[in-house]
Amino acid sequence: MRTFASVAAFFIATAMAAAPAWSEELHQFPDPSRLVSIGGSLTEIVYALGGETMLVARDQTALYPEAALGLPDVGYMRALAPEGVLSVNPTGLLVIEGSGPPEALEVLSHAGVDYQTVPESYSAQGVLDKVRAVGQALGLEDEAEQLTLRLEADFAALDARTDAVVAPKRVLFILSNQGGQIQASGTGTAANGIIALAGAENAITEFEGYRPLSEEAITVAAPDAILLMDRGGDHGATEADLLEHPAIALTPAGQSRAIYRMDGAYLLGFGPRTAEAASELSDLLYGPAPQ
Repeated sequence: MRTFASVAAFFIATAMAAAPAWSEELHQFPDPSRLVSIGGSLTEIVYALGGETMLVARDQTALYPEAALGLPDVGYMRALAPEGVLSVNPTGLLVIEGSGPPEALEVLSHAGVDYQTVPESYSAQGVLDKVRAVGQALGLEDEAEQLTLRLEADFAALDARTDAVVAPKRVLFILSNQGGQIQASGTGTAANGIIALAGAENAITEFEGYRPLSEEAITVAAPDAILLMDRGGDHGATEADLLEHPAIALTPAGQSRAIYRMDGAYLLGFGPRTAEAASELSDLLYGPAPQ
């Protein structure tokens, strides 16, 4: 499934991105009337701020809200073609950190398109910073502050819940399982970030980014739960496939059949719905929060 594969590739490509101070890097677009948003979380934020009328196109990773799918698709955020972007006659380009290639952005800059890069950070503060950065770039600072206040309350409620977790569960995030070869998340990824927000621990901390795991590494990691993206993000692996994997079968997750799936863009997007996604993941791991 090409679109979902692009989303999965996005999470790999941006896994180790470093985030400079956004307030020193962004400015308000002189003309925000025809913007192209590159990065699913940025597009979602634009809609959440009520700035969707400024958008004339999106990239393949922008899957939410549904209305965004009606915008022209200028391609995958890591493989932008200048002619595709220029075809919608943009006045500005808002891109998530890690977009490119750099040569394409340079061509667009020389073509007179003002582009701004929004830093990525897989944390609650990173989400808040992105909202403020997008608000600044679009001239919607008041709307961004209102959204930030709401999200701060959401994250505070999430923190109160996860602070009560006595024994954090060890979670193995599997990006793919092809021919029995497990590719999983280490540190410095969106998966690592959402696992932490949900009050759990990443079962793999020996490396950064996404890498294949040996059977021994899976057994040693001993995850209590396994987390995957749904709708093909695991490249067709079924629960039965995973439970038949000799190493997974030996883990606490395999023995208790604790395998959970969530929508990839929702789970790993780190946009306005992230506190909700982390809370939902926490429900899966620990049971619903007391009312």
